[in-house]
Amino acid sequence: MLLWLSEYLLQFYSGFNVFQYLSFRAVLGVLTALFISLLIGPTLIERLAHHQIGQAVRNDGPQSHLSKAGTPTMGGALIILAIAVSTLLWADLDNRFVWVVLSVTVLFGAIGWVDDYRKVIHKNPKGLPARYKYFCQSVFGLGAAFWLFYTAQTPAETQLIVPFFKSLVFDMGWLFIILAYFVIVGTSNAVNLTDGLDGLAIMPTVMVGGALGIFAYVSGHYNFSAYLHIPHILGAGELIVFCGAIVGAGLGFLWFNTYPAQVFMGDVGALALGAALGTLAVIVRQELVLVIMGGVFVMETVSVMLQVASYKLTGRRIFRMAPLHHHYELKGWPEPRVIVRFWIITVVLVLIGLATLKIR
Repeated sequence: MLLWLSEYLLQFYSGFNVFQYLSFRAVLGVLTALFISLLIGPTLIERLAHHQIGQAVRNDGPQSHLSKAGTPTMGGALIILAIAVSTLLWADLDNRFVWVVLSVTVLFGAIGWVDDYRKVIHKNPKGLPARYKYFCQSVFGLGAAFWLFYTAQTPAETQLIVPFFKSLVFDMGWLFIILAYFVIVGTSNAVNLTDGLDGLAIMPTVMVGGALGIFAYVSGHYNFSAYLHIPHILGAGELIVFCGAIVGAGLGFLWFNTYPAQVFMGDVGALALGAALGTLAVIVRQELVLVIMGGVFVMETVSVMLQVASYKLTGRRIFRMAPLHHHYELKGWPEPRVIVRFWIITVVLVLIGLATLKIR
């Protein structure tokens, strides 16, 4: 929005040309989203507490979590608001990728909002029934996948590239739709499963989102993409502004979500952020790199799958409790130790993911 204004004002003062630089607008996106989160956060927490929109805690979980009952939840609405406002202010609104990733974020956030609302307001512990939740996720995920497939302008936009190999590229054809669907929906649910401890999900999201911003920038730059032997996706560079908004909004939310948390993001935030990361990875053709960088999300999801499969097949549990972070809590690890160690793992995995830009 402000990019349009700067283009108009450029005729009066050449200094407004600075807004044409993606890096400058990305920094402004970070700062704007951070400012919105820090400014609105205290008021939102107060209002959530006033309306008794508090977290319900499982009785069969770690005993240390019982003290968290009643902590305001649905704070993910703050993250979505900060991301949306910052993106609308600083991104090029003529860019098709900006609108698809922003739409996916808001729509998946709406699913999470309904789920949280039923849990907290209607006192329904199951929230939105799983079949309805997955149906809505499938509709929105497939919608985004179809849209990206049918609006693709070059073959590179639908090819699958393999990390660490320069020329290992596969033409996906219509299989791109299936891959994109599973990446978007799968990442959404993976982040949601990870969101079980104070700050555990938001910091990896910030790190992975920032790294995907780098991929978006170099993918959208013809010279950089040619030098690094990655697909050139015309217009993808603009997504660095959106990724910057994720970083700013996430850090602002972490200010209130850090241990001991004053507010939880709830499904409204977790489902939205996961879907956003999945969509970004699909656009910049880095689905496999997302699996590497989002390794914590993958581990959490796999732990749940293994636990359920083992219990149904053998009647025995592999972990003391799933997702994985609860297993370590029940082993006696203090919550901050689990959180920080998972953060450290994410730092390493993100660096490995970024290394794929050069190691081919």
